[in-house]
Amino acid sequence: MTKEMGVGRAHSKIILIGEHAVVYGYPAIALPLKDITVTCRIVPAETPWQLVKEDPLSMAVFASLEQLGFAGAKISCRVDSIVPQKRGMGSSAAISIAAIRAVFDYYQAPLDKKTLEILVNRAEMIAHMDPSGLDAKTCLSDVAIKFIRNVGFTDLKLDLGASLVIADTGIHGHTREAIQKVKNLGPLVLPVFHRIGELTKRAEIALDKKDLNELGQILSDCHQELTTIGVSCKKADVLVQTAQEAGALGAKISGGGLGGCIIALVKDPNTAVELSKTLLKKGATNTWIEHL
Repeated sequence: MTKEMGVGRAHSKIILIGEHAVVYGYPAIALPLKDITVTCRIVPAETPWQLVKEDPLSMAVFASLEQLGFAGAKISCRVDSIVPQKRGMGSSAAISIAAIRAVFDYYQAPLDKKTLEILVNRAEMIAHMDPSGLDAKTCLSDVAIKFIRNVGFTDLKLDLGASLVIADTGIHGHTREAIQKVKNLGPLVLPVFHRIGELTKRAEIALDKKDLNELGQILSDCHQELTTIGVSCKKADVLVQTAQEAGALGAKISGGGLGGCIIALVKDPNTAVELSKTLLKKGATNTWIEHL
């Protein structure tokens, strides 16, 4: 059975702290961004759905059709997204999740969480070659996620009464280039990653205690560490400094680096709105506010 249209939605995510160091066994903490969403719509088409190499959306739809026994179905997919690509916000995972949900909705088929996670991870293999699963897990979650490579995921509930301002530098993140840049530093990065790992552990404690001042300082300290190993960029540094001078409790670049977004922690929604305006004036191409 099919419908005239199948609809699926998903939210994005952001790394709070721990990027890069996670490769060396230290924890990372990621947050679902429930107000930054993707909507996919499946509609009838005149030609069968084709699998396009290196396209996670194509794989997500293809894998869903294969799972349901409708490979070669004549459908098309329309995507409406406010999640920018290559900004460390999990755009490929969010789009894949929304597309899978839309296909199952189109065929009025039940979709359990385990099947959804398997299918989205298949699509993520196209996007990231060797994904950690963190993007998919966080985009599927309603709570924060702590991830340790080769250990697994832990849910972290947030009720801080604070806000997170996310500002887009307008520059595509370059995760692979940033990783290679870090690798070229060799053993010199190990003390930095150790300090980032310790900051992440402190951040988890601060989240539990709802210590906003401590958490803000941790974010700013982490940005300094990431700057030390060269994975920030001039635009991000300007926005981080602007946020700090405009009343943020702390700020840092988020994601793979060399572009992407910065995040800034503030105490209340009013401050978040004013900070968003300030960051836009300073050159951010877009801003979002997430209440924690």
